[in-house]
Amino acid sequence: MVNFNRFTLENGLRVLVHEDHTTPMAVVNILYDVGARDESPDQTGFAHLFEHLMFGGSVNIPVYDEPLQRVGGENNAFTSNDITNYYITLPAVNLETAFWLESDRMLNLAFSEKSLEVQRNVVSEEFKQRYLNQPYGDVWLKLRPLAYKKHPYQWATIGKNLSHIEDARIEDVKAFFRKHYNPQNAIMVVGGNVQTEEVRELAEKWFGSIPAGEKYSRSLPQEPELKEERRAVVKANVPVDAIYMVFHMPARTDKGFYECDLISDILSRGQSSRMFINLVREQKLFSEIHAYHTNSLDPGLFVIEGKPVQGVALEQAEAAIWQQLEQLKTEKVATDELEKVKNKVESTMVFGQMSLLEKAMNLAFFELLGGAEKLNEEVSRYFAVTENDILERAKSLFRKENATTMYYVADAAEQVNLADK
Repeated sequence: MVNFNRFTLENGLRVLVHEDHTTPMAVVNILYDVGARDESPDQTGFAHLFEHLMFGGSVNIPVYDEPLQRVGGENNAFTSNDITNYYITLPAVNLETAFWLESDRMLNLAFSEKSLEVQRNVVSEEFKQRYLNQPYGDVWLKLRPLAYKKHPYQWATIGKNLSHIEDARIEDVKAFFRKHYNPQNAIMVVGGNVQTEEVRELAEKWFGSIPAGEKYSRSLPQEPELKEERRAVVKANVPVDAIYMVFHMPARTDKGFYECDLISDILSRGQSSRMFINLVREQKLFSEIHAYHTNSLDPGLFVIEGKPVQGVALEQAEAAIWQQLEQLKTEKVATDELEKVKNKVESTMVFGQMSLLEKAMNLAFFELLGGAEKLNEEVSRYFAVTENDILERAKSLFRKENATTMYYVADAAEQVNLADK
Protein backbone atom coordinates (compact mmCIF):
# COMPACT_ATOMS: atom_id res chain seq x y z
CA MET A 1 0.00 0.00 0.00
CA VAL A 2 1.42 3.35 -1.06
CA ASN A 3 -0.09 6.17 0.98
CA PHE A 4 -0.26 9.70 -0.36
CA ASN A 5 -1.97 13.06 -0.01
CA ARG A 6 -3.15 15.16 -2.94
CA PHE A 7 -3.84 18.83 -3.61
CA THR A 8 -4.09 21.01 -6.71
CA LEU A 9 -2.82 24.56 -7.14
CA GLU A 10 -5.02 27.22 -8.71
CA ASN A 11 -3.00 27.06 -11.92
CA GLY A 12 -3.88 23.38 -12.30
CA LEU A 13 -0.65 21.76 -11.09
CA ARG A 14 -1.53 18.47 -9.42
CA VAL A 15 0.67 17.63 -6.44
CA LEU A 16 0.89 14.27 -4.67
CA VAL A 17 2.87 13.77 -1.46
CA HIS A 18 4.12 10.42 -0.22
CA GLU A 19 5.53 10.74 3.30
CA ASP A 20 8.22 8.20 4.16
CA HIS A 21 10.10 9.11 7.31
CA THR A 22 12.27 5.99 7.26
CA THR A 23 14.67 7.65 4.81
CA PRO A 24 16.69 10.88 4.95
CA MET A 25 16.12 11.37 1.20
CA ALA A 26 13.46 13.03 -0.90
CA VAL A 27 12.42 12.80 -4.53
CA VAL A 28 10.67 15.34 -6.71
CA ASN A 29 9.16 13.80 -9.84
CA ILE A 30 7.40 15.86 -12.50
CA LEU A 31 5.47 14.11 -15.25
CA TYR A 32 4.44 16.18 -18.24
CA ASP A 33 1.49 14.84 -20.20
CA VAL A 34 3.31 15.06 -23.51
CA GLY A 35 5.10 12.48 -25.61
CA ALA A 36 5.99 11.68 -29.18
CA ARG A 37 2.31 11.06 -30.00
CA ASP A 38 1.68 14.81 -29.52
CA GLU A 39 4.10 15.86 -32.25
CA SER A 40 3.29 17.05 -35.74
CA PRO A 41 4.04 14.40 -38.40
CA ASP A 42 6.50 16.78 -40.05
CA GLN A 43 8.20 17.78 -36.78
CA THR A 44 8.83 14.54 -34.92
CA GLY A 45 11.35 13.99 -32.14
CA PHE A 46 10.45 17.28 -30.40
CA ALA A 47 9.37 15.69 -27.11
CA HIS A 48 12.71 13.90 -26.82
CA LEU A 49 14.58 17.02 -27.94
CA PHE A 50 12.86 18.88 -25.11
CA GLU A 51 14.03 16.33 -22.59
CA HIS A 52 17.54 17.49 -23.49
CA LEU A 53 16.69 21.20 -23.75
CA MET A 54 15.23 21.16 -20.23
CA PHE A 55 18.73 20.49 -18.89
CA GLY A 56 20.24 23.33 -20.90
CA GLY A 57 19.58 25.91 -18.21
CA SER A 58 16.88 28.44 -17.43
CA VAL A 59 16.97 32.23 -17.46
CA ASN A 60 17.99 32.43 -13.78
CA ILE A 61 19.98 29.19 -13.58
CA PRO A 62 22.43 28.95 -16.51
CA VAL A 63 23.78 25.51 -15.57
CA TYR A 64 21.06 23.23 -14.22
CA ASP A 65 23.27 20.56 -12.62
CA GLU A 66 25.59 22.79 -10.59
CA PRO A 67 23.23 23.90 -7.78
CA LEU A 68 21.87 20.36 -7.48
CA GLN A 69 25.29 18.78 -7.17
CA ARG A 70 26.22 21.24 -4.44
CA VAL A 71 23.40 19.91 -2.25
CA GLY A 72 24.06 16.23 -2.98
CA GLY A 73 21.33 15.75 -5.55
CA GLU A 74 21.02 13.76 -8.76
CA ASN A 75 18.60 14.08 -11.66
CA ASN A 76 17.54 12.47 -14.89
CA ALA A 77 14.61 12.14 -17.27
CA PHE A 78 13.03 9.94 -19.90
CA THR A 79 10.65 10.40 -22.82
CA SER A 80 8.19 7.90 -24.26
CA ASN A 81 5.52 8.06 -26.93
CA ASP A 82 3.08 9.09 -24.18
CA ILE A 83 4.86 11.05 -21.45
CA THR A 84 7.98 12.98 -20.48
CA ASN A 85 9.21 12.45 -16.93
CA TYR A 86 11.83 14.41 -14.93
CA TYR A 87 13.08 13.51 -11.48
CA ILE A 88 15.42 14.72 -8.78
CA THR A 89 16.67 12.81 -5.72
CA LEU A 90 18.41 14.69 -2.94
CA PRO A 91 18.69 14.87 0.86
CA ALA A 92 15.30 15.91 2.23
CA VAL A 93 16.85 18.84 4.12
CA ASN A 94 17.64 20.38 0.73
CA LEU A 95 14.18 19.83 -0.74
CA GLU A 96 13.64 23.48 -1.62
CA THR A 97 16.53 23.41 -4.07
CA ALA A 98 14.59 20.94 -6.20
CA PHE A 99 11.50 23.18 -6.16
CA TRP A 100 13.62 26.17 -7.17
CA LEU A 101 15.22 24.33 -10.08
CA GLU A 102 12.05 22.70 -11.43
CA SER A 103 9.86 25.78 -11.14
CA ASP A 104 12.40 28.05 -12.79
CA ARG A 105 12.74 25.91 -15.90
CA MET A 106 8.96 25.40 -16.10
CA LEU A 107 8.55 29.18 -16.15
CA ASN A 108 11.78 30.46 -17.67
CA LEU A 109 13.47 27.84 -19.81
CA ALA A 110 16.35 29.52 -21.63
CA PHE A 111 15.71 29.47 -25.36
CA SER A 112 18.77 30.44 -27.33
CA GLU A 113 20.09 29.48 -30.73
CA LYS A 114 23.26 28.27 -29.02
CA SER A 115 21.41 25.96 -26.59
CA LEU A 116 19.21 24.63 -29.38
CA GLU A 117 22.22 23.99 -31.60
CA VAL A 118 24.06 22.11 -28.83
CA GLN A 119 21.12 19.86 -27.97
CA ARG A 120 20.16 19.39 -31.62
CA ASN A 121 23.66 18.04 -32.24
CA VAL A 122 23.46 15.78 -29.17
CA VAL A 123 20.13 14.29 -30.24
CA SER A 124 21.25 13.94 -33.85
CA GLU A 125 24.31 12.03 -32.73
CA GLU A 126 22.13 9.81 -30.53
CA PHE A 127 19.88 9.15 -33.54
CA LYS A 128 22.88 8.05 -35.58
CA GLN A 129 24.61 5.99 -32.91
CA ARG A 130 21.63 4.19 -31.41
CA TYR A 131 19.28 3.88 -34.35
CA LEU A 132 21.20 4.10 -37.62
CA ASN A 133 24.68 2.72 -36.89
CA GLN A 134 23.85 -0.06 -34.44
CA PRO A 135 22.81 -3.60 -35.45
CA TYR A 136 19.00 -3.90 -35.29
CA GLY A 137 18.87 -0.25 -34.16
CA ASP A 138 16.46 0.81 -36.89
CA VAL A 139 13.94 -1.98 -36.23
CA TRP A 140 11.35 0.30 -34.66
CA LEU A 141 11.95 3.02 -37.24
CA LYS A 142 10.70 0.46 -39.77
CA LEU A 143 8.26 -1.57 -37.66
CA ARG A 144 6.15 1.26 -36.24
CA PRO A 145 5.12 2.74 -39.62
CA LEU A 146 4.36 -0.77 -40.82
CA ALA A 147 2.03 -1.44 -37.87
CA TYR A 148 0.48 2.06 -37.67
CA LYS A 149 -0.81 4.04 -40.64
CA LYS A 150 -2.88 6.78 -38.94
CA HIS A 151 -1.96 7.07 -35.25
CA PRO A 152 1.21 9.02 -34.32
CA TYR A 153 2.59 5.87 -32.69
CA GLN A 154 3.83 5.29 -36.24
CA TRP A 155 7.08 7.05 -35.31
CA ALA A 156 9.56 6.29 -32.54
CA THR A 157 10.34 8.67 -29.69
CA ILE A 158 13.63 9.66 -31.34
CA GLY A 159 11.62 10.88 -34.34
CA LYS A 160 10.66 9.78 -37.82
CA ASN A 161 13.56 11.34 -39.70
CA LEU A 162 16.89 12.79 -38.59
CA SER A 163 16.10 15.88 -40.66
CA HIS A 164 13.22 16.79 -38.34
CA ILE A 165 15.71 17.39 -35.52
CA GLU A 166 18.35 18.96 -37.73
CA ASP A 167 15.79 21.44 -39.11
CA ALA A 168 14.16 22.33 -35.76
CA ARG A 169 13.70 26.10 -35.56
CA ILE A 170 13.71 28.20 -32.40
CA GLU A 171 10.15 29.48 -33.00
CA ASP A 172 8.83 25.91 -33.35
CA VAL A 173 10.60 24.87 -30.17
CA LYS A 174 9.12 27.80 -28.24
CA ALA A 175 5.61 26.98 -29.48
CA PHE A 176 5.97 23.34 -28.40
CA PHE A 177 7.11 24.47 -24.94
CA ARG A 178 4.24 26.93 -24.46
CA LYS A 179 1.68 24.33 -25.43
CA HIS A 180 2.86 21.42 -23.30
CA TYR A 181 5.19 22.55 -20.49
CA ASN A 182 2.84 24.30 -18.11
CA PRO A 183 1.29 23.57 -14.70
CA GLN A 184 -2.06 22.26 -15.91
CA ASN A 185 -0.26 19.69 -18.07
CA ALA A 186 1.98 18.45 -15.24
CA ILE A 187 1.78 16.14 -12.24
CA MET A 188 4.31 16.59 -9.43
CA VAL A 189 4.98 13.88 -6.85
CA VAL A 190 7.10 14.63 -3.80
CA GLY A 191 8.16 11.67 -1.69
CA GLY A 192 10.45 10.82 1.19
CA ASN A 193 11.19 12.46 4.51
CA VAL A 194 8.77 15.34 3.91
CA GLN A 195 5.62 16.79 5.46
CA THR A 196 2.55 17.45 3.32
CA GLU A 197 2.08 20.99 4.64
CA GLU A 198 5.74 21.77 3.98
CA VAL A 199 5.31 20.56 0.41
CA ARG A 200 2.13 22.61 0.02
CA GLU A 201 3.94 25.76 1.15
CA LEU A 202 6.87 25.13 -1.19
CA ALA A 203 4.56 24.34 -4.10
CA GLU A 204 2.63 27.58 -3.60
CA LYS A 205 5.85 29.57 -3.21
CA TRP A 206 7.66 28.24 -6.26
CA PHE A 207 4.93 27.08 -8.65
CA GLY A 208 1.82 29.00 -7.61
CA SER A 209 2.55 32.09 -9.69
CA ILE A 210 3.36 30.24 -12.91
CA PRO A 211 0.60 30.84 -15.51
CA ALA A 212 -1.57 27.77 -16.11
CA GLY A 213 -1.14 27.89 -19.87
CA GLU A 214 -3.83 27.48 -22.51
CA LYS A 215 -5.95 24.37 -22.19
CA TYR A 216 -6.12 22.24 -25.30
CA SER A 217 -7.99 19.08 -26.17
CA ARG A 218 -5.91 16.21 -27.45
CA SER A 219 -7.44 14.92 -30.67
CA LEU A 220 -5.29 12.22 -32.17
CA PRO A 221 -6.13 10.27 -35.32
CA GLN A 222 -7.23 6.80 -34.27
CA GLU A 223 -5.80 3.71 -35.89
CA PRO A 224 -8.45 1.73 -37.79
CA GLU A 225 -8.76 -1.96 -37.02
CA LEU A 226 -6.27 -4.02 -38.97
CA LYS A 227 -8.13 -6.17 -41.50
CA GLU A 228 -5.24 -7.83 -43.29
CA GLU A 229 -1.82 -9.12 -42.29
CA ARG A 230 1.11 -6.83 -43.09
CA ARG A 231 4.58 -8.16 -43.90
CA ALA A 232 8.00 -6.78 -44.75
CA VAL A 233 11.51 -8.07 -45.34
CA VAL A 234 14.51 -5.94 -44.39
CA LYS A 235 18.10 -6.80 -45.30
CA ALA A 236 20.88 -5.38 -43.16
CA ASN A 237 24.43 -5.92 -42.01
CA VAL A 238 23.59 -7.78 -38.79
CA PRO A 239 25.11 -10.92 -37.26
CA VAL A 240 22.04 -13.16 -37.51
CA ASP A 241 18.48 -13.14 -38.83
CA ALA A 242 15.69 -11.90 -36.60
CA ILE A 243 11.90 -12.00 -36.68
CA TYR A 244 9.50 -9.40 -35.28
CA MET A 245 5.77 -10.07 -34.95
CA VAL A 246 3.42 -7.43 -33.52
CA PHE A 247 -0.29 -7.58 -32.77
CA HIS A 248 -2.56 -4.64 -31.99
CA MET A 249 -3.75 -4.80 -28.38
CA PRO A 250 -5.93 -2.76 -25.98
CA ALA A 251 -4.83 0.57 -24.48
CA ARG A 252 -3.45 0.80 -20.94
CA THR A 253 -6.83 1.53 -19.37
CA ASP A 254 -8.98 -0.64 -21.66
CA LYS A 255 -10.45 -4.05 -20.98
CA GLY A 256 -7.99 -6.73 -21.97
CA PHE A 257 -4.74 -4.99 -21.05
CA TYR A 258 -4.05 -7.16 -18.00
CA GLU A 259 -4.72 -10.36 -19.93
CA CYS A 260 -2.19 -9.27 -22.57
CA ASP A 261 0.40 -8.47 -19.91
CA LEU A 262 -0.03 -11.90 -18.31
CA ILE A 263 0.10 -13.61 -21.70
CA SER A 264 3.49 -12.00 -22.38
CA ASP A 265 4.75 -13.47 -19.09
CA ILE A 266 3.31 -16.90 -19.85
CA LEU A 267 5.13 -16.89 -23.16
CA SER A 268 8.53 -15.56 -22.22
CA ARG A 269 9.12 -14.46 -18.63
CA GLY A 270 12.05 -16.48 -17.36
CA GLN A 271 13.42 -19.89 -18.15
CA SER A 272 10.23 -21.66 -17.11
CA SER A 273 8.17 -19.78 -19.72
CA ARG A 274 6.60 -21.58 -22.67
CA MET A 275 8.67 -20.15 -25.49
CA PHE A 276 11.96 -20.58 -23.66
CA ILE A 277 11.23 -24.22 -22.80
CA ASN A 278 9.76 -25.18 -26.17
CA LEU A 279 11.60 -23.02 -28.69
CA VAL A 280 14.97 -22.40 -27.05
CA ARG A 281 15.71 -25.36 -24.81
CA GLU A 282 13.84 -28.29 -26.37
CA GLN A 283 13.46 -27.58 -30.10
CA LYS A 284 16.59 -25.41 -30.21
CA LEU A 285 15.10 -23.16 -32.87
CA PHE A 286 15.97 -19.83 -31.25
CA SER A 287 19.00 -18.46 -29.46
CA GLU A 288 16.68 -15.95 -27.79
CA ILE A 289 13.01 -15.02 -27.96
CA HIS A 290 10.93 -12.48 -26.07
CA ALA A 291 7.30 -11.41 -25.74
CA TYR A 292 6.37 -8.00 -24.34
CA HIS A 293 4.11 -5.04 -25.06
CA THR A 294 4.45 -1.29 -25.47
CA ASN A 295 2.37 -0.35 -22.38
CA SER A 296 0.78 2.44 -24.42
CA LEU A 297 -1.90 4.88 -23.26
CA ASP A 298 -3.64 4.45 -26.62
CA PRO A 299 -4.08 1.00 -28.22
CA GLY A 300 -0.59 -0.46 -28.37
CA LEU A 301 1.38 -3.40 -29.66
CA PHE A 302 2.01 -6.90 -28.34
CA VAL A 303 5.48 -7.83 -29.56
CA ILE A 304 7.25 -11.12 -30.18
CA GLU A 305 10.85 -10.90 -31.29
CA GLY A 306 13.42 -13.63 -31.66
CA LYS A 307 16.70 -14.63 -33.25
CA PRO A 308 16.65 -18.13 -34.80
CA VAL A 309 19.77 -20.25 -34.46
CA GLN A 310 21.97 -20.60 -37.51
CA GLY A 311 20.43 -22.86 -40.12
CA VAL A 312 16.82 -22.26 -39.06
CA ALA A 313 14.87 -20.43 -41.75
CA LEU A 314 12.72 -17.48 -40.71
CA GLU A 315 9.66 -19.24 -42.15
CA GLN A 316 10.30 -22.21 -39.86
CA ALA A 317 10.84 -19.90 -36.91
CA GLU A 318 7.56 -18.06 -37.61
CA ALA A 319 5.64 -21.33 -37.89
CA ALA A 320 7.01 -22.43 -34.51
CA ILE A 321 5.88 -19.18 -32.91
CA TRP A 322 2.40 -19.54 -34.36
CA GLN A 323 2.25 -23.06 -32.93
CA GLN A 324 2.78 -21.63 -29.45
CA LEU A 325 0.14 -18.94 -30.02
CA GLU A 326 -2.40 -21.43 -31.37
CA GLN A 327 -1.99 -23.50 -28.22
CA LEU A 328 -2.93 -20.46 -26.13
CA LYS A 329 -6.01 -19.99 -28.32
CA THR A 330 -7.23 -23.57 -28.07
CA GLU A 331 -6.24 -24.78 -24.59
CA LYS A 332 -6.89 -23.05 -21.28
CA VAL A 333 -3.74 -22.19 -19.41
CA ALA A 334 -3.27 -24.38 -16.32
CA THR A 335 -4.29 -22.77 -13.04
CA ASP A 336 -0.85 -23.19 -11.48
CA GLU A 337 0.86 -21.68 -14.53
CA LEU A 338 -1.38 -18.63 -14.37
CA GLU A 339 -0.89 -18.32 -10.62
CA LYS A 340 2.88 -18.46 -11.12
CA VAL A 341 2.95 -15.45 -13.45
CA LYS A 342 0.51 -13.55 -11.24
CA ASN A 343 2.79 -14.12 -8.27
CA LYS A 344 5.75 -12.84 -10.27
CA VAL A 345 3.81 -9.68 -11.11
CA GLU A 346 3.00 -9.18 -7.44
CA SER A 347 6.60 -9.70 -6.33
CA THR A 348 7.84 -7.25 -8.96
CA MET A 349 5.42 -4.60 -7.73
CA VAL A 350 6.28 -5.22 -4.07
CA PHE A 351 10.01 -4.92 -4.74
CA GLY A 352 9.34 -1.83 -6.85
CA GLN A 353 7.66 -0.17 -3.91
CA MET A 354 10.88 -0.46 -1.93
CA SER A 355 12.35 2.26 -4.16
CA LEU A 356 11.32 5.80 -3.27
CA LEU A 357 11.87 7.02 -6.81
CA GLU A 358 9.88 4.18 -8.35
CA LYS A 359 6.98 4.86 -6.00
CA ALA A 360 6.99 8.51 -7.01
CA MET A 361 7.08 7.70 -10.72
CA ASN A 362 4.28 5.14 -10.34
CA LEU A 363 2.08 7.58 -8.41
CA ALA A 364 2.52 10.17 -11.15
CA PHE A 365 1.76 7.69 -13.91
CA PHE A 366 -1.35 6.29 -12.23
CA GLU A 367 -2.57 9.80 -11.49
CA LEU A 368 -2.36 10.38 -15.23
CA LEU A 369 -4.28 7.15 -15.84
CA GLY A 370 -7.18 8.44 -13.79
CA GLY A 371 -6.17 8.46 -10.13
CA ALA A 372 -3.06 7.54 -8.13
CA GLU A 373 -5.18 5.34 -5.84
CA LYS A 374 -5.37 2.89 -8.75
CA LEU A 375 -1.75 1.98 -7.99
CA ASN A 376 -2.92 0.20 -4.85
CA GLU A 377 -5.53 -1.74 -6.84
CA GLU A 378 -3.12 -2.92 -9.51
CA VAL A 379 -2.24 -6.34 -8.08
CA SER A 380 -5.90 -7.21 -7.54
CA ARG A 381 -6.61 -6.42 -11.20
CA TYR A 382 -4.08 -9.04 -12.26
CA PHE A 383 -5.41 -11.61 -9.81
CA ALA A 384 -8.95 -11.07 -11.12
CA VAL A 385 -7.92 -12.43 -14.55
CA THR A 386 -9.18 -16.00 -15.09
CA GLU A 387 -8.01 -18.88 -17.25
CA ASN A 388 -10.98 -18.26 -19.54
CA ASP A 389 -10.07 -14.57 -19.84
CA ILE A 390 -6.61 -15.58 -21.08
CA LEU A 391 -8.12 -17.99 -23.61
CA GLU A 392 -10.57 -15.44 -25.01
CA ARG A 393 -7.96 -12.67 -25.16
CA ALA A 394 -5.53 -14.96 -26.99
CA LYS A 395 -8.22 -15.74 -29.55
CA SER A 396 -8.85 -12.04 -30.10
CA LEU A 397 -5.19 -11.06 -30.12
CA PHE A 398 -3.40 -13.72 -32.13
CA ARG A 399 -5.13 -13.54 -35.49
CA LYS A 400 -3.35 -13.44 -38.84
CA GLU A 401 -5.31 -10.36 -39.88
CA ASN A 402 -4.12 -8.63 -36.67
CA ALA A 403 -0.46 -9.45 -37.30
CA THR A 404 2.37 -7.35 -38.66
CA THR A 405 5.49 -9.43 -39.35
CA MET A 406 8.95 -8.28 -40.28
CA TYR A 407 11.83 -10.53 -41.30
CA TYR A 408 15.14 -8.85 -40.50
CA VAL A 409 17.58 -10.71 -42.71
CA ALA A 410 21.35 -10.82 -42.25
CA ASP A 411 22.75 -9.73 -45.60
CA ALA A 412 25.57 -12.22 -46.20
CA ALA A 413 26.88 -10.33 -49.23
CA GLU A 414 27.24 -7.15 -47.22
CA GLN A 415 29.04 -8.99 -44.45
CA VAL A 416 31.47 -10.56 -46.93
CA ASN A 417 32.22 -7.16 -48.41
CA LEU A 418 32.94 -5.71 -44.98
CA ALA A 419 35.17 -8.66 -44.10
CA ASP A 420 37.27 -8.04 -47.23
CA LYS A 421 37.96 -4.43 -46.33
